[in-house]
Amino acid sequence: MRKTLLLSFVILSIASAATAHVTVQSCNREVTFDAPPTAAISNDVNLTEMMLVLELTDHMIGYTGISGWRTLDEEMRTGVEALPELSKKYPSKEILIGAGADFFFAGWNYGLRAGGEVTPETLAPFGIQVYELTESCTHIMNKEKASMEDMYNDLLNLGRIFGVEDRAEALVAGYRAELAAFTDTLEAGEMPVRVFVYDSGEDAPFTAGRYAMPTAMIEAAGGINVMEDFEKSWATVAWEEVIARDPEVIVIVNYGDVTAEQKRDFMVSNSAFAGIDAVQNDRFVTLDYVKATPGPRNIEAIKTLAAAFWRE
Repeated sequence: MRKTLLLSFVILSIASAATAHVTVQSCNREVTFDAPPTAAISNDVNLTEMMLVLELTDHMIGYTGISGWRTLDEEMRTGVEALPELSKKYPSKEILIGAGADFFFAGWNYGLRAGGEVTPETLAPFGIQVYELTESCTHIMNKEKASMEDMYNDLLNLGRIFGVEDRAEALVAGYRAELAAFTDTLEAGEMPVRVFVYDSGEDAPFTAGRYAMPTAMIEAAGGINVMEDFEKSWATVAWEEVIARDPEVIVIVNYGDVTAEQKRDFMVSNSAFAGIDAVQNDRFVTLDYVKATPGPRNIEAIKTLAAAFWRE
C-alpha cells in the first residue's frame, strides 16, 4: 500500500514538473520557463499595455522607459499606479538587477540594443529571462513583413509564460473577430491609398518601413505604406524619397517634445513639400505612439486610419 502511494506521488510529481515547463520562441531563441515570473518588468508604453490587458500586474515589480519619452494617459496611469517606474528611459543592467527582476519584456530598440549592456545574454547570469517583442526581431534576424500576427503572437506567448493562456487566447480571438468584422464592411476604393508615416525629424524623416507595425495597420485600413519596400523597421530616409513617392495621406506619430501639429505645420509651410498630394489636400492623420507600435490599441488605430483614408 505504501509503495503504491509512493509510486502515485512520484508519477504526479513528474507530471506536475512537466506541465510547469513552458517554452516559447523569442526571436531566434527558445526560452523555457519553469514557472510564471513573479518579478517582471516591462519597457515602453505599448509593451506595458500588453501586460495590463492580460492582467499581469500581480506578477510585476515595475516598468521602465515611458515618462522619459511620453506622457501616460489616464487609462494607462490607472493600470500601473501601484507600480514604480524604475527608469524614465532605457534601463541599465544595474537597475534591472537591483530591482530583483526575474523577467524583462522588451524589444530591440525598445529597451534592448544589439551589442549593448542590456541583452538576453547579459541578463541571463543574473537570473533575468527576456522575452523580445516580435516586431523588433528584424534587428537581429531575418523576418517576414510586419503583420498583425506579430502583436497577436506576443500576447499569446505572454499568456503561456505567465500561465494565463486561456485569457490570452480569448483576447486575441476577440481582436481577430473585431478586425475581421470591420474590414469585411470597410468601403474602400479600388486602389490602396498611398501613405507615409512621419515619426520625427526635419533634416531627414524617421519613418516606418517594411517591418514596422504601421505597415500592417495601413494595409488593414485599405492603404499601402509608400516605404513598404524600405527593408527596415523604424529608420531614417531622405525627404527626396518621400517627395518622389507622393503620398496621398501622411500619418503623424504623436509623442515627445514636438507636437503632431508642429510636425504638420513644418510640412505645410515648407515649399519643398508643396507638390506632395497629402500636403496639397491637407490630408494628415495623427496616431499616438502607443497606437502606432505593437499593442492592444492597434485595432483602434486601424479604424482611425480607415476613417482618414476613406472619409470622402
